[in-house]
Amino acid sequence: MSESRKKSVVMLLIDSLMDEPLQEAVKTGQAPGLRYFLENGRYVPDMISPFPTMSVNVDSTLLTGASSDRHKVPGLVWYNAKEKRIINYGSHIRELLKLGIKQSSRDVFYNLNQVHLSQQVKTLHEELDEKGIETCSINALLHRGSRDGYLQVPFLFSMISGLNQSVKINTSQLFSYGGFSKVNPANRSLFKKFGFNDRFSANELVHLIKTNKVPPLTLVYFPDLDQHVHKHGRNDAAGVAKADRHVQKILDSFPSWEAALKDHIWIVMGDNGQAWISGNKKEALIDLRSLLDAFRIVKLKKGVADDDDIVLAVNERMAFIYSLDKAKLPLTRIADILQQDERIDIIGWKNETDSIEVVSGEQHGKLTFRPGGKYTDEFGQTWTLEGDVNILDLTVEQSSMTYGKFPDALARLYTSFFSHEGDFLIANAKPGYEFIGEGSPTHVGGASHGALHKQDSLVSMIITGTDTKPAYNRLVDVKEWILDLVKSLGTGQ
Repeated sequence: MSESRKKSVVMLLIDSLMDEPLQEAVKTGQAPGLRYFLENGRYVPDMISPFPTMSVNVDSTLLTGASSDRHKVPGLVWYNAKEKRIINYGSHIRELLKLGIKQSSRDVFYNLNQVHLSQQVKTLHEELDEKGIETCSINALLHRGSRDGYLQVPFLFSMISGLNQSVKINTSQLFSYGGFSKVNPANRSLFKKFGFNDRFSANELVHLIKTNKVPPLTLVYFPDLDQHVHKHGRNDAAGVAKADRHVQKILDSFPSWEAALKDHIWIVMGDNGQAWISGNKKEALIDLRSLLDAFRIVKLKKGVADDDDIVLAVNERMAFIYSLDKAKLPLTRIADILQQDERIDIIGWKNETDSIEVVSGEQHGKLTFRPGGKYTDEFGQTWTLEGDVNILDLTVEQSSMTYGKFPDALARLYTSFFSHEGDFLIANAKPGYEFIGEGSPTHVGGASHGALHKQDSLVSMIITGTDTKPAYNRLVDVKEWILDLVKSLGTGQ
């Protein structure tokens, strides 16, 4: 069937869906739903996630088609210099409690979409609404649209969080967000993470299918695989098998699986990968507090004090490290200390000319780079490079360059330095290791993400019902492709 005769585009975003465990689950018969999509579609095993490889940043890029220099959501944890406070969208309950559960709840449920996600960029929902095309968001962390919507906050959570029981926000026309907003009133949600789970997501989509209400674009987020991989490691096929049960349930809601393909274009994809973490706790965890114990580090509960030197914003396998007074504590001084630890493979900062300087704990030398110049990468981006290209595992031949273990490293790193204000370093851990600060989650013997490495960065994508694909194998290029796809269908049913 031609694209123009399909009803809609349905995107299933499965957190931490990666090639190796997907292939293993399919090969061993544990994932018949995903296998059906693979056999009837095209497969891209190496889509490149934005950096940092944390879901809030990834989803912001997916929804806006922009990197963090434009959408302004830097990562899961970051420091807001204007408000002089650490913003945390949910790394661990320990950190949220120390920062204050009321402020953290407001950041997660309101500020992330309504305030922090830049108004200078438009989301998929906003752009399609301008063209009179209906969309739906189910359980997606980033969901800003043009319509008035409401989060109906359960009474108990309202008491704990300080949120009003009804919070007005901007959403897509059809909007589902756990027990806070449902398209299916009968969907039970209270006891399993307030509905922020795969079962709730699948039930919502099945309801739309059975009532023939699937709009031209539906984006459905499945969060559970992420925690499974964190615990059991990056090659965990059992977690993929669990996600597949929900995929089967969705396919089963049609008269036949063939009917599902006939009616819709399906896109199944991961958001970020995960890198393995050593089982040796002492070795695996890079404690930034002990590395930087010569300086006063902001305590989460106290907030920024006059005599503090450093703020730590730890995003699992990457960290933003801020100097509160660059004249007193230059970033290069912090970099010199971090360089003593060979578990840290990238340490970067923005210099006075807005170029990025990068050193490493595992090799000598320095690389300085900025956009524009004589070197063209595989994505058509041009760069000026000075120094040791081995720091970022670049291969340069005459005027062209290719990436090694850090995919699209220059653009992903560069944009991160312009995602928010402040004087900060970016530190990136080698596979096998993750950073910790005060109250950080740990994943010893499992897997973790956040970093620039290809283990954190490469995700799977399955496309059915269209011969097109994004301009490049990068999540930053997905939005424009989706816009074109949805527009090609007309305005619907």
